[in-house]
Order: sequence, then C-alpha cells, then structure tokens
Amino acid sequence: MRRPSLRPLAAIALSSAALTSPAMAAEPLAVSVPRLTLDAAERIAQGAIAACRAKGLQVSASVVDRNGIVQAALRDTLAPPVSLTISRQKAYTAAMFGVKGTAMESRAGSPLAQLGDGLAFTAGSVPIEAGGRFYGAIGVSGAPEGTTDEQCAQAGLDRVLPDLEMLQ
Repeated sequence: MRRPSLRPLAAIALSSAALTSPAMAAEPLAVSVPRLTLDAAERIAQGAIAACRAKGLQVSASVVDRNGIVQAALRDTLAPPVSLTISRQKAYTAAMFGVKGTAMESRAGSPLAQLGDGLAFTAGSVPIEAGGRFYGAIGVSGAPEGTTDEQCAQAGLDRVLPDLEMLQ
C-alpha cells in the first residue's frame, strides 16, 4: 500500500495560510518622514535675511519642521527683538496649515485664530515643499509689510528648492 505524499498537502496549507493571514507587506509598521538638515534650514533662514538686507531691511527668519518645531532661527543685527517671536509664529502657522501667510490673512478674525496659541494669520510665511514632500515652513518678520516678509521667505527657500526637488 502506497502512502500519499505530504508535499501537496503542505503546499495547500501554506497557500491557505498566506491568503488568510494579514497582509503585513501592504501596510508598513513605520513611516519615513522627510526632514531638512540643519545646514539646509540655516541656508533658508540666511537666504531670507540676505534678501531683506538687499532691500535695506533688517528682519528675523525662523525655519520650522513639519511639526512646527524650530530648526533654525536668526535675527539680523538691528531687527526688532519681537520680530524673532513673530517669525516663529508665522512659520508655525504655515507649517500647521500648509499654506502661505497671505492665504491665511482672511482668517485672522475667525474663531480659528483665537483657538491656537502661537498662530499668526498674517503674510510673511511660506511652506517648504519640494518633490511632493512637505518639510515645514519659513517665517519672516521685521519688514514694514508682511508681503515683503513673504517675498524674503520665498527667496530664502529658493536657495535650496532646486536641490530639494532633486531628492526622491
């Protein structure tokens, strides 16, 4: 009497186990979060200050990560001390909402503005996005107009944007 081979039964058991078990490969257990290096954050802040200096303005610039945590903050020699705090608030707001400060100005009087401590719904910030990735934001304060702060923030970001776009 010949005994049946166990190989076909083992193959069936393995196949059915694979089909009924959770698809662990479909959903990773950890995520990879894009972050700027300190050097990149400093280059952005320095670029913003340099752009405002070219306009004859002394400002502060803050770069925050995607969680709104300060990564680099600079205050030019004669920039008002309060400009450092305001630049951080502008950057924080842009990071939390993912839009430029000019896009948030209309919400300055809304209940939303009253709810968040440290928010600044005013022009002068730019999200840091490149290659489909969100890194954080830069905020600038000290110019007579928020739109000028925002132009300087964009100029700072433009210093590293081509390099960030190349990352994939």
